[in-house]
Amino acid sequence: MLDRREFLGRGGIALAGLTAGCATSLRPAGTTRADAALVSDLQERTFRFFWNTTDPATGLAPDRWPTPSFASIAAIGFALTAYSVGVAHGWISRAAARARTLATLRFLAAAPQGDGTRGYSGYKGFFYHFLGVTKGQRFARCELSTVDTALLLGGVLFAQSWYDGPHPDEVRIRALAEMLYRAVDWPWITPRAPLLSMGWHPETGFIRSDWDVYNEGMLLYILALGSPTHPLPDGTWQAWSSRFESSWTDRWSQPHLHFPPMFGHQYSHVWIDFRGIRDDYMAGKGIDYFENSRRAAYAQQGYAIANPGGWRGYDAEVWGLTACDGPGDFTTTDTGRERTFFTYSARGPGDRDDGTIAPTAAAASIAFAPEIATTAIAAMHRRYGHAIYGEYGFLDAFNPTLTEAPEPLRHGKIVPGVGWVDSDYLGIDQGPIVAMIENARTGMIWQTMRRNPHIRRGLQRAGFTGGWLSRTG
Repeated sequence: MLDRREFLGRGGIALAGLTAGCATSLRPAGTTRADAALVSDLQERTFRFFWNTTDPATGLAPDRWPTPSFASIAAIGFALTAYSVGVAHGWISRAAARARTLATLRFLAAAPQGDGTRGYSGYKGFFYHFLGVTKGQRFARCELSTVDTALLLGGVLFAQSWYDGPHPDEVRIRALAEMLYRAVDWPWITPRAPLLSMGWHPETGFIRSDWDVYNEGMLLYILALGSPTHPLPDGTWQAWSSRFESSWTDRWSQPHLHFPPMFGHQYSHVWIDFRGIRDDYMAGKGIDYFENSRRAAYAQQGYAIANPGGWRGYDAEVWGLTACDGPGDFTTTDTGRERTFFTYSARGPGDRDDGTIAPTAAAASIAFAPEIATTAIAAMHRRYGHAIYGEYGFLDAFNPTLTEAPEPLRHGKIVPGVGWVDSDYLGIDQGPIVAMIENARTGMIWQTMRRNPHIRRGLQRAGFTGGWLSRTG
């Protein structure tokens, strides 16, 4: 990746209403300098989560912190992306980021692959969802994960395009990234072709569920179609997108493809700039997937305003439901109303909503809807910051409704005057925050990935046309 001066020299991108190429301010219309400073502080703290908690020798990034945990391969992908954001802002040197990135890719490239139940990190080029932090091998009986491998590869291919200099270590980074991507055997994990299975266990075989509805699987299918060695066949994207119509809704916002938790509208957009490019499905709707995610963010705000569940804290300023930690699995009574709560779960409008707000849902939507996302960041910090904002930014989740628990909590604690507050930061929720703030500010990650030939090939094979994809370079 370019350092900040080099990037801006090539024409940094800014969204409408944001300061173009600005290193220190993010000022959507109607927000204050204090709000912009808070967003800057949030981005730096969230970057430092990855820089400080990842093992520098292996690149293994923890699933969560400070609770001791296994490593998450998706978090590694976000970490590889975050390092370059740190370089762009002068928080670390390019040499330091390069060394950490090279160590990570070397470790992944050397990690043992095989079909046994123990002693392996992956199989057929895919990696297990979670890896032990000492040897980097399969943790417990977790699955070989297709989507988490895709999130890892998002960071790997970003590193391939960002480290574009002649330094021997950058040459090596590019080669290792190419090797890791080419190793993935995408057709192998399509037992119900052409759809990709969600994963595989050596004990029981392929997971019975496929990536068969609109969700974060966009990145997954684009990577699978773009493979120069083991690609999925022509027509795969169309077979998948033909299933989208049942998710089209106008509830709580303008018409859009609905997926309840916000991460489904964010993850693929961390690395791919969907502005102005469209497949046949979105062309038929007259919008693109970026606009779809903008509408999804507004739908989350609209749901919080409607607040059909009567949860405390929901309003036009504080909103955001996604997959995140929760207090535990139990039912209690609040002001005569029975309330059911969950531990870690995917939450969304009308879907397992238990009053648990995840700051990443709004904060990582800043590239889509900066005006409401920045307001949400500021409001959460103003109302609850003393309890939920710490060393690495916002803790993963909080719940103002739960002020007493009927049994021991699975996560976090009850804070008087606030409610339940998580005790951990989660890598897969931290990653979109640091990356999407950067995409909102400068478009650096998007611009870098536009140059990656595998991403271009995957988009074109999926049938995307128009916009930047029609241009070379």
